[in-house]
Amino acid sequence: MAFWKSYCPNKRSEIIKGFSGAINRIRGKKTKKGARVSPRSKEEQPSGEFRIPDELPILPQKGIVIYPSLVVPLGIDEETAIKLIDEATSGDKIIGFFASKMDAKEVTDLYSIGTAVLIARMFKLPDNSIRVFLQGMKRIRIKDFTQTEPYLKAKIEVIEDEVTQTTELEALVRNLKGVFQKIIEMEPNLPNDLSIAALNITSSGSLADFITANLNLKFEDRQDLLETINVTERIKKLTSLLNHELEVLELGSKIQSQTKDELTKVQRDFFLREQLKSIQKELGETDERTMEINELREKINKAKLPSEANKEAERELDRLSKMQPGAAEYTVSRTYLEWLVGLPWATSTEDNLDISQASCVLNEDHYDLDKVKERILDYLAVRKLKPDTKGPILCFVGPPGTGKTSVGQSIARALGKKFVRISLGGVRDEADIRGHRRTYIGALPGRIIQGLKRSGSNNPLFMLDEVDKMGADFRGDPSAALLEVLDPEQNFSFTDHYLDVPFDLSKVMFITTANIVDPIPPALRDRMEIIELSGYTEHEKTHIARNFLIPRQIKENGLTTEQLEIEDEALMDIIRKYTREAGVRNLEREIGTIARKVARYIVEGRKDKTTIMPKDLSIYLGPQKFFYELAEKTSEPGVANGLAWTPSGGNIIFIEASSVSGKGNLILTGHLGDVMQESARAAFTYVRSLLASRSGETPPKYITPIPKDFYKEADIHIHVPSGAIPKDGPSAGIAMAVALTSALSGWPANRETGMTGEITLRGKVLPVGGIKDKVLAAHRAGLKKIILPKENDKDMEEIPEDRLPMG
Repeated sequence: MAFWKSYCPNKRSEIIKGFSGAINRIRGKKTKKGARVSPRSKEEQPSGEFRIPDELPILPQKGIVIYPSLVVPLGIDEETAIKLIDEATSGDKIIGFFASKMDAKEVTDLYSIGTAVLIARMFKLPDNSIRVFLQGMKRIRIKDFTQTEPYLKAKIEVIEDEVTQTTELEALVRNLKGVFQKIIEMEPNLPNDLSIAALNITSSGSLADFITANLNLKFEDRQDLLETINVTERIKKLTSLLNHELEVLELGSKIQSQTKDELTKVQRDFFLREQLKSIQKELGETDERTMEINELREKINKAKLPSEANKEAERELDRLSKMQPGAAEYTVSRTYLEWLVGLPWATSTEDNLDISQASCVLNEDHYDLDKVKERILDYLAVRKLKPDTKGPILCFVGPPGTGKTSVGQSIARALGKKFVRISLGGVRDEADIRGHRRTYIGALPGRIIQGLKRSGSNNPLFMLDEVDKMGADFRGDPSAALLEVLDPEQNFSFTDHYLDVPFDLSKVMFITTANIVDPIPPALRDRMEIIELSGYTEHEKTHIARNFLIPRQIKENGLTTEQLEIEDEALMDIIRKYTREAGVRNLEREIGTIARKVARYIVEGRKDKTTIMPKDLSIYLGPQKFFYELAEKTSEPGVANGLAWTPSGGNIIFIEASSVSGKGNLILTGHLGDVMQESARAAFTYVRSLLASRSGETPPKYITPIPKDFYKEADIHIHVPSGAIPKDGPSAGIAMAVALTSALSGWPANRETGMTGEITLRGKVLPVGGIKDKVLAAHRAGLKKIILPKENDKDMEEIPEDRLPMG
């Protein structure tokens, strides 16, 4: 079934005239010729005079609504519906027309309100389908179905409109006509005859039905309006829908007008530009576009591009010269050429190969860091002997604040290179390294090419900061892109996605920094020379503060050395009691706090020199922030002094062990990690095996004998204090073994002895790391002896003699 307009799109105005004629016949009004329409028989009487039967055949349809007093053409090809129409035509020609629900599963799933319609005309077509004109009469409601085969029949009741003539209704009707008039003027598919027909309808309910029938509304809205019996409410709903439709039409008209204006402007600009070209040609002048092309060609010649890059630049310039400046690709092509000619293809800086001068610069900027300084001086020596050697790719690994980034700047100054720093922390997109392809809007080269352009040199020092904090996601892995950048065998032809031509990075000196090595992918780690920077000792921090930090903070806060002095004891207390770090960043921050307060006192009128002593620190910096563990003053069984390494330096930890009645369980507490728990189990097993192997020996009189099966009637509890702090690692193995033996024998361990080392099931002690920091922590805590693995003897060479525990 289909609407008549589906196969007769150009007959709308004629159908509207048919609507008007049908309405006139219903009301018994005169036609255009002045004659009244007289009914031929009772069956042909209009709805105002017809009596609608109490029982009607029901014609269900999906997505179609018919309103009273209006004529709707309809195509029907279903046999059941054709049979219904045939039988109704031979009778009183009145049927019930109801819309089926969209999710209907039964033939009786219809909306509750429909329309009683009169079959005004019927045409049979050659394909056995029929076309009918249905004239709406009244709204009706189904009370009960009386027949389902061969078609539906139902008891119905006629519904009259609820109309109360009020001022509000009159205003709503006038507004409805006005809005409908505007829609007709803006909608080209609606004929002007609709406006005339609407003005001639005096019934407010019929007016609402007429307008609804001629608008392209959603089916749900049409059915809702049919079911709205109160005319005032019906007009309010319809007005809201009309206002929405009007807004859509006005917006569409505005868009069309803007598009037309833009098109007209483009055409006008084109003609004016062509005329300007002709005038400039007659005068012998050159336009701006030609000047721009010539300027770019001159830059290409001066840039000394490699052959492949020069070929690409010439091709792109030839393409640009054929474009109109208003074209979207013009700006993209010009930007690409500007990037291409702006890179330092043949521009280099002369390296400073004077080793003594470079050594002076490095020592002037940084204290200690001997490994880094020696490696740079070695590189300079090789460069002096072999000028074409490739730059090293170094990776400085160490805790925060140890000077990794600042030493990179110092190296650049010592070598006479330009310095470029790129932070890789949080980078997740490969395009940050290689750039975006030019097909993307707003595409740019990657950070490597951008840094080279900023430096203006093809042999700068690149500092790739925080290389251990890169990530990877669906956009790619930036660490994979760095494989080519940091490989001397590949980076001579590094290709950025944006440039799409190779650039030689072999002259660039790359230095990367990281806090820890583990997150760096193995392939990337293999391309770099790792140089570890350990934390500073207290002595080194004191020297750095005295020679670098205090002078800098005095200068930055507008002071002089005649106005502020910090005593050595006070400086040591700041390091121990107000900072806990491997570097000196927080130390400088605390010194800056003191300098700012002194500056305020001077502004307030103080004229004397301020000397900071240990007792003054609580005034300037507040109460003490950190407390270091000190050796116990008394010895107790079951306690051993372990040495631990942390990112902020070394510290001592107390390993406590106790034996209680139980069934041989090993209890571990103190927020221990998996490795540390395994060390505790290994120490426990070793102690058991040691007792079993010496079960026949007689212990000294001062040691309580330990039964070899002690674990059968006792639980062993090992605890490491400061339970809120996570602890892990194997280096507490021998301390745990000593604490267990002490607890079981009742003989206390030496309280002035610290120990570190991994223990095995056979009692072997394996080497561990962080020896320098651990020894310094032992010295600070007042320990006099340290037990270390034999293989860690080499690490003692890095420790100053005045910092070794002396027994």
